[in-house]
Amino acid sequence: MSQKFSYAVHATDGSARLGTISTPRGDIRTPAFMPVGTAATVKAMRPESVRETGADILLGNTYHLMLRPTAERIDRLGGLHRFMNWDRPILTDSGGFQVMSLADLRKLTEEGVTFRSHVDGSRHHLTPERSMEIQKLLGSDIVMCFDECPALPADEMRVAESMRLSMRWAQRSRDAFGDRPGHALFGIQQGGVTQHLRAESAEKLREIGFDGYAVGGLAVGEGQEAMFGVLDYACDMLPEDRPRYLMGVGKPDDIVGAVKRGIDMMDCVLPSRSGRTGQAFTRRGVVNIKNARHQDDPRPLDEDCTCPACRSYSRAYLHHVFRSQEIISSMLLTWHNLHYYQELMGDMRAAIGQGRFAAFEAQFHADRADGDIERL
Repeated sequence: MSQKFSYAVHATDGSARLGTISTPRGDIRTPAFMPVGTAATVKAMRPESVRETGADILLGNTYHLMLRPTAERIDRLGGLHRFMNWDRPILTDSGGFQVMSLADLRKLTEEGVTFRSHVDGSRHHLTPERSMEIQKLLGSDIVMCFDECPALPADEMRVAESMRLSMRWAQRSRDAFGDRPGHALFGIQQGGVTQHLRAESAEKLREIGFDGYAVGGLAVGEGQEAMFGVLDYACDMLPEDRPRYLMGVGKPDDIVGAVKRGIDMMDCVLPSRSGRTGQAFTRRGVVNIKNARHQDDPRPLDEDCTCPACRSYSRAYLHHVFRSQEIISSMLLTWHNLHYYQELMGDMRAAIGQGRFAAFEAQFHADRADGDIERL
């Protein structure tokens, strides 16, 4: 097992890349999907079960953990890995996304952001330096720079100002992170959907120098076509010998399109959140288990899936426990969705390695176009 952080590309197919990120806590096979464990838990899942789905790495949330139970408490209890019983790599976001999503609870200055907690209204000051301190206390393996990201659409001047502030914060994050062998710091490219701003951001990040690079500021309201338009050029602006992480994405077709364009890592709450709201992702698209058509259906969600929900339970049962608001519904549907996402990543890794990504992509879209199995 590697004692330092490194990245290797094993094969490419067009812009799609097959690789491995090596860390002291284990290897991450790329392209990788990171389940989101916001408050030190992937909702409705045991960490062992998340690992069984094939996940190599989880994401933890700086903002939520700093509010409760606090980073200092987690540090006293042995760090986030021990606290949540996950011994493999963890990436922590910087709190920057909440800067955007909690705009009505915050005050933004050059120094940083003052938040009002959504939990109890208490005031907190988050700066690049404090974000680095919190993520160090948590003990995460991959640390994200503190950044600011405007919701789209936004005018170019607002996007440019925000991007340049994020680049100044990126330098401060790098300085505060210091030298931490075995831990990685990722810079975050900003610039909205404007190519020259993305180029300016990438140039500044390369000048500072990071262990990996994220494409930030997408999946914030611009739509898939615009997102893919940015990814068509954004990946090429970033160093080839470092992992590229698309933050907060997404739906299965978003993920396939992002990998096609050169993205190595993604995260999203969608598979777990959708599981809790009765939506299951399958090769043939999304199944809404709450629909009455499933109430007498003895067949599994997906007969080719090997997850516990599909191996042992019928659509009729899954419909019943969802309608009855039983906890097992969230457990089974979340497990299924995370299993589906990890299987999708594995299929893409195999396709890239065998030089058949275009054929994989065509089959992926054809299967989804077929729609769900015929109702009984």
